[in-house]
Amino acid sequence: MDTATLGNVLHEFGINIDSVNIQPIQQGLINHTWKITAGKNEYILQRVNDQVFKKPEEIAQNILKIWEYLQKNKPDYFFVSTLNTVDGSSLFYKKELGYFRIFSFVKDSHTKQIVLSTEQAFEAASQFGRFTYSLKGFDADKLNITIPDFHNLTLRYNQFLDELKNGNQKRIKESANLIKQIIQYSFIVEQYEKIKKDPAFKIRVTHHDTKISNVLFGDDNKAICVIDLDTVMPGYFFSDVGDMMRTYLSPVNEEEKDFTKIEVRINFYKAIVAGYLKEMNEDLTAVEKEHFFYAGAFMIYMQAIRFLTDHLNNDAYYGSTYPDHNFVRAGNQVVLLQQYFEMKLNLTSDSKS
Repeated sequence: MDTATLGNVLHEFGINIDSVNIQPIQQGLINHTWKITAGKNEYILQRVNDQVFKKPEEIAQNILKIWEYLQKNKPDYFFVSTLNTVDGSSLFYKKELGYFRIFSFVKDSHTKQIVLSTEQAFEAASQFGRFTYSLKGFDADKLNITIPDFHNLTLRYNQFLDELKNGNQKRIKESANLIKQIIQYSFIVEQYEKIKKDPAFKIRVTHHDTKISNVLFGDDNKAICVIDLDTVMPGYFFSDVGDMMRTYLSPVNEEEKDFTKIEVRINFYKAIVAGYLKEMNEDLTAVEKEHFFYAGAFMIYMQAIRFLTDHLNNDAYYGSTYPDHNFVRAGNQVVLLQQYFEMKLNLTSDSKS
């Protein structure tokens, strides 16, 4: 998108564009993001992807509800809220351009793309725990569902089974071994179905996208707050904890083709648990605390299913940049899942020693 067009968008938010500097930020796969410098003021401008988020105005409503609750009940919580247009709206929309929003840039802050230390894992987990804990008095049912069934493992597994019947037959045949491995772990789905019926598992305000890049860090490398609230919805604690397990434990992500580089670092696992419990310990039930390991299995398994399902469906959802891209991603996650279960043996032996 050219500078002149973005300048017109900024004008709608009352920003003087005479000496504005616009710098694209290459992070995230969904929204387009720019850093805006206008005199002494700095902002983050985003174009919301309305192909993924069908109703961006509902995201704006969620953010406003959360901000109002925190202002009233947790005024010391550092929350990055959206700024309004000159017309008083938190979103600017024009048919040929799409949906835009803007935030104040947090001075002396940065994001990270990779978790390099247990300290970073602990800090991030603490922030996601603090976010949920700070909203424990908020009725999660008042939030809009921005991505229906986002972490519905049963639905994802059933979609996988459907593709075994209706998908690309050549790919199904070639994926026989990986398909067998996915089915062998279906007990994770069965456990999820039991959890949904268990009142010991509470529905809370949950972030649902807890990768490290959704945490703002200060120059002292201490976490400031969580950001990117597009997927904040009612959910279970293990969605947030599990996503951290999936994305923090291994030094390589799902794009790694060399599976020998995949490993599960037990000290990072312990850092995530400790960080999350630092904030959520008194709010989690005893049964929930027994399911920290399940959290990682839940998310790693679901992502493996989604990648393989997409491969069998000719890459209709995630797309691919090379042949068998989603097949490789699925295999990567299955290896991670296998190593994750192997780690459980070490956790068990540690608890006995």
